[in-house]
Amino acid sequence: MTQARELTIVGHPAPRVEGFEKVTGSAKYVADIPAPGALAGKILRSPYAHARILRIDTARAEALRGVWAVVTAEDTLRRGWGAFVQDQMALATDKVRYVGDEVAAVAAVDEDTARAAIDLIEVSYEELPAVFDTESAMADGAPQIHDQYERNTVITIAVERGDVEKAFAESDVIVEDTFESQHQWHAPLETIGSVAEYSPSGKYTIYMNTQTLFMARGRIAWVLGVSEADVRIIQTEVGGGFGGKSCDDNNAIIAALLARKSGRSVRIINTREEEFMAGSRPRVPMRVWVKIGFSRDGRIRAKQMRIVADNGAYSGKAPAIMGVSAFRHETSYKYSDTKTEAHLVYTNKIPTGAFRGFGNPSADWAVEQLLDIGAKALGMDPLELLRLNAVEPGYVSPHGNRVEGCELKQCIDLVEEKMDWKTKWAAKTPNRGVGIACTVHVSGKRHFMDYDGGSATIKMNEDGKVYILSGEGEIGQGANTVFCQIAAEELGVKLSDVSISRADTDLTTFCLGAFGSRLTYVGGNAVKAAATALREQLFEAAAEMLETEPRKLTARDGEILDVGAETSVSTATVARARLFRRGGAPLVATGAFDADSVMQDVTRYGNESGAYNFGAQAAEVEVDTETGQVKIRSYVSVADCGTVVNPIGAVGQVTGSLAQGIGYALTEHLEFDNGRPVDPNYHGYKIPCIADMPPLEYAFADSYEPSGPFGAKGLGELGSDPTAACIGNAIFDAVGIRIKTLPITPEKVLALLRERDARQA
Repeated sequence: MTQARELTIVGHPAPRVEGFEKVTGSAKYVADIPAPGALAGKILRSPYAHARILRIDTARAEALRGVWAVVTAEDTLRRGWGAFVQDQMALATDKVRYVGDEVAAVAAVDEDTARAAIDLIEVSYEELPAVFDTESAMADGAPQIHDQYERNTVITIAVERGDVEKAFAESDVIVEDTFESQHQWHAPLETIGSVAEYSPSGKYTIYMNTQTLFMARGRIAWVLGVSEADVRIIQTEVGGGFGGKSCDDNNAIIAALLARKSGRSVRIINTREEEFMAGSRPRVPMRVWVKIGFSRDGRIRAKQMRIVADNGAYSGKAPAIMGVSAFRHETSYKYSDTKTEAHLVYTNKIPTGAFRGFGNPSADWAVEQLLDIGAKALGMDPLELLRLNAVEPGYVSPHGNRVEGCELKQCIDLVEEKMDWKTKWAAKTPNRGVGIACTVHVSGKRHFMDYDGGSATIKMNEDGKVYILSGEGEIGQGANTVFCQIAAEELGVKLSDVSISRADTDLTTFCLGAFGSRLTYVGGNAVKAAATALREQLFEAAAEMLETEPRKLTARDGEILDVGAETSVSTATVARARLFRRGGAPLVATGAFDADSVMQDVTRYGNESGAYNFGAQAAEVEVDTETGQVKIRSYVSVADCGTVVNPIGAVGQVTGSLAQGIGYALTEHLEFDNGRPVDPNYHGYKIPCIADMPPLEYAFADSYEPSGPFGAKGLGELGSDPTAACIGNAIFDAVGIRIKTLPITPEKVLALLRERDARQA
């Protein structure tokens, strides 16, 4: 399907609506929020990975001049909380479970005083045995991190579709292997922070750099024991989120506790070290064993998988993330016989959570490499194997995902063309190779309260200018610009005449927020619905003024035209005339959208999203066999994201996601020593810089999503998903070694090269 009408704003490059404030430095981030008299908050964190709390003495800290409040678990309701498993406390109660666990907090007149007060809090611990890897945690007799979970296992998934044993028996080629991924931190420019205010009326107002305002409000209200109406969340500018600012941490809750006890505003901003130790929840590490059977012509017959995922000390969103790793990739390729077993396991390390891709990169790292192994075993070009098995419109996955708009095969075709795949695949230049990998992602996912919707309100002021009220939130990805483009296109006004509110739970309708690549698709559909309803009001009023019928009208650049009569009136004139008359009313409308998806049942079956996004990538690498260094010589990334609403923003998304994918593949890793992160800052954690980025070619498939706003669907997470596997496959093509544990370091490359040379000697 293609767009029926010519678009003048959607699909055309547009400057960021908040761009001026950001480039001039006037944008207000959480550290910039004016809060006269605000106290500085600091948190006392556990030095132990696992220990029982015997005693906390805060007397000396409370007596320090300049200290306004000290809080411990005694100042809380001791309510467990979490997105899916309520296993986390605002402040540790009986014991601590990882290095960095929050034990107490202080609010003081300045940061120096707050730090000094933290040092005066005396805590007596009884150190307990700890476990730092999933296999040890699941072993008989392992220390129990949470008493109610045997063998430290939070969730076990066991699902089979079809007859896997029979399908393997009928396969001509079977391959299997095990792959491991690692923690990956979000590493945004801005760390997590909050400013909390408390009114004697019982109302909390919290300024947060969160990407999920309303869900944050619900969790905070639960922990504090108040109504959601008594918690107001206002989103500040957000200096990067990537999943790490989803309110799975205690920062805002502790700020609120201190504000209530002190009677003053309290600001808590994580240091970079705190961010690595306990702030944003890093990507869930996984050990993934996969087995795939193929027919002789390369068609996938069966797949079996076993996942063991490292939850860390608390659950956050890891239960859902492991579910994505277990099932999502089976919407990329056509086969019906599959079996999955997955275990989410507590360890005494930092809790893990949502990161761009939400489980897809960990699964793709294993599955896409095993497909490459299968292609080699079959003597096939891996690109041809992927194209042969790629899904098409109308496909329903073994788990019930229903694909409507899909151009995965076109993505593969474009990768083939832009990488000059056939030439490079056949060339076999020494130490150079090419690799390919594909992926699928969602445009929102129904896993919160049987709702995967959004809402928006749009009003037209008396001067014809348009204002959108949305609670979805802008986290740097360009969603607000996309919303303004969609509204301007639907209303027929200039983009410069459309602006959008700051996300605020008291002033906007309920929205789930930024996750699951949902904002363009879900939030954009809600904005479009509101704009459609507003246009109907506008055309009704204009029809009266032009003495015609609404159906005969059209709008362009802020003018409403009766094409047949060649008459027109400006939107500003209509807005004023409709309001300033007896019985007048403003032009305002609310729109809502809930995706055509379902909550998966107890067997994990059900169409989880309203639309699916697809992508293919190819890498050309060169391996230095003397040093083990891997150099990416060229990279191609192609996305099927439906209509590209803002090409400038889309290119930024592709580039940024690829940078994070390259970091995941080659450099990002933090060592632990008895559960303590070693060198938790950018000295010890290497993220890619501009010098690490390869020449990048990108393309967007000619695609149209029938259920999306003007044919659009999600994009933001797609580009990180298959990158590590793509690079791994290219390394194998270059030098014949298969890296199975992330990241792909020079040391690992050299070790395998030596093993290869020893075998060949």
